[in-house]
Amino acid sequence: MHRQPSAPDEETLTDDLVPFRGLIRYEQQLPVRQVAYYLCGEIREPQYYTELFYTLRSASETDLVYIHINSSGGDFNTGLQIINNIFSSNARVVTILEARAYSMAALIFLSGDELIVHDNCQLMFHIYSGIFAGKGNEQQAEVTAVGNWFEKVMSRLCSPFLTETEIANILKGSDVWMDSDEIRRRLLRLQRAKTAARKKKAGKPAA
Repeated sequence: MHRQPSAPDEETLTDDLVPFRGLIRYEQQLPVRQVAYYLCGEIREPQYYTELFYTLRSASETDLVYIHINSSGGDFNTGLQIINNIFSSNARVVTILEARAYSMAALIFLSGDELIVHDNCQLMFHIYSGIFAGKGNEQQAEVTAVGNWFEKVMSRLCSPFLTETEIANILKGSDVWMDSDEIRRRLLRLQRAKTAARKKKAGKPAA
């Protein structure tokens, strides 16, 4: 008895008729908007920075916002508003240190999604300064409130770039200075720590 050859199964037939030709790329192109601001000189009252605030708040995920910094610091409240808008922005915010960033400007620099440092630059961190008015008990209450507030701001924005000891010394009145080489060394250390943490989370051995 002769048996009829069995029909090829669906998988074999598909493989024969549609040979594998390699992976196919599917590409989506989105418009990328790049905006640059130059934070130069003293940081002044917040009403001078409303365009920056609006740009950060209205930006999309494909936008790039560059903030070039050369400032000795200035208005603490303005600096905090800039930082809070950076954190709230959908854009990727790149802070670029081009000469110096002291005091409030140093905190703004540390708040970027990406930090770039040119040669021959400086960062400087120190405690706040201010003028208090009113009755004695009111001044004492304000000094305590501002001191507690500033301590939280420093811890949230500067750690782990600054060590706990450095932050504690700043709160006691010391100044912390560093040049481009030291800044880059610390940023590299933080990047390596993030990479190791990601690999550990993914179950891969750290390099």
